[in-house]
Amino acid sequence: MTTARRTYPCARLHGQLVEIPRTAREDMRVAARIFADDGLWDQIRHDRTVEQLVNVATLPGIEAPALAMPDAHEGYGFPVGGVAAFRATDGIISPGGVGYDINCGVRLLASGIPMADLRPHVGALMHELSRAVPSGTGQGGRLVVDRTALDRVLAEGSGALLERGLATLDDLAHTEAGGALPGADPDAVSDRAKQRGHDQLGTLGSGNHFVEVQEVADVMDEAAAAAMALRPGDCVVLIHTGSRGLGHQVCTDYVRAMDAVMRREGIHLPDRELACAPFRSPEGRRYFGAMCAAANFAFANRQAITHAIRASFHAVLGDHVALTLVYDVAHNMAKLETHGNRQLVVHRKGATRAFGPSHPETPSRYRGIGQPVLIPGSMGTASYVLVGTDEALDRSFGSCCHGAGRAMSRHAARAAQAGAEVRRALTARGITVTGAGNRELAEEAPQAYKDVERVVRVVHDAGLARKVARLVPVGVLKG
Repeated sequence: MTTARRTYPCARLHGQLVEIPRTAREDMRVAARIFADDGLWDQIRHDRTVEQLVNVATLPGIEAPALAMPDAHEGYGFPVGGVAAFRATDGIISPGGVGYDINCGVRLLASGIPMADLRPHVGALMHELSRAVPSGTGQGGRLVVDRTALDRVLAEGSGALLERGLATLDDLAHTEAGGALPGADPDAVSDRAKQRGHDQLGTLGSGNHFVEVQEVADVMDEAAAAAMALRPGDCVVLIHTGSRGLGHQVCTDYVRAMDAVMRREGIHLPDRELACAPFRSPEGRRYFGAMCAAANFAFANRQAITHAIRASFHAVLGDHVALTLVYDVAHNMAKLETHGNRQLVVHRKGATRAFGPSHPETPSRYRGIGQPVLIPGSMGTASYVLVGTDEALDRSFGSCCHGAGRAMSRHAARAAQAGAEVRRALTARGITVTGAGNRELAEEAPQAYKDVERVVRVVHDAGLARKVARLVPVGVLKG
């Protein structure tokens, strides 16, 4: 069902936060809040983001204002960049509040190699990466697993790759949740989903997914950068992908299954895309188990890609090169978390955790600094490394945005600039691009996204996360 766009009363609470009051619509249970400056607010209010966020504020069991991050844009049911916390006792869980690409996430690898030393080898390295990391819709990879091995990945996440030599204990220690969500139920994942995922470990997918070879251009927080082994001028690698066809199928399966549950429970929605079930219901728990399993698949997928990237660096530069995992942070998940004395199901769709230096889930390496937060740009724009703050727990349930956020639809981006022109412009700036065709490059052109510098400034000024380092692209492998 398409809901007509309408205007809501709003007030700016401070320079980075706009609130739509609970009284703006009679079915709202809580207020809706958007982290945005004036420029980003003008962009956000021109699609259905605000309407979708207000719809989220009507859902049963929502505990506090529904939130949108500064990269927010229209999505399926929930806006992308949306954060909503529901009471575990009487609240809901919604596949649309998680998204189709369950546990899409970003991980950062540090190389310790000066970019000046790497630059003569960028072409060879990008060629090797394009061979080692398959990309594209439906693309399978070299790591094909049988049903037993796949179920183990769904249950154990990245840990299932340890004995294969594709992961290390240090990798797991610097992955959100240790690379595995404990609530996973492989039996709740359909045969169709498993068939779609059995050959997709270690693959990139399409759309906005990428592997980028980047240079540390600026450091704003020397202590935090040192803890992450980020030095100005060094080469790093950023990976962005998720659960591929398996996660997409899990979402598809459970969106369909929710209709009967809502009729039984008397849940009435302003938009059918918000399909949900009570978290404590059998259907809600089963979706949660399937979602956690798909999230574990995504952790393992990024881990397998990490192994392939390490092998590519070794092939081009020699075995002495050691790529260390700085952190892997996830978006598109619903996580059972304790906030104060409340047990909440926190949905982060196109939003990531940003836990501060005092949080017990922040890895020991980053205690006193904060959990690394990764906000990528798009090909020709910068990406940022930040750290979470303790204050963000009260302001956003310890959440932050996951990227710059689309400013144009894919159709509009293709109409604005041809992919061949995008490729030429990036090449002229010394950025090597492989993998994607011209159509995909047009859809993912830098101008199709919001200004990442502005988005990050709002995040920093709002106290959701603190800037540490700015990264610029040198080589891009696009899905």
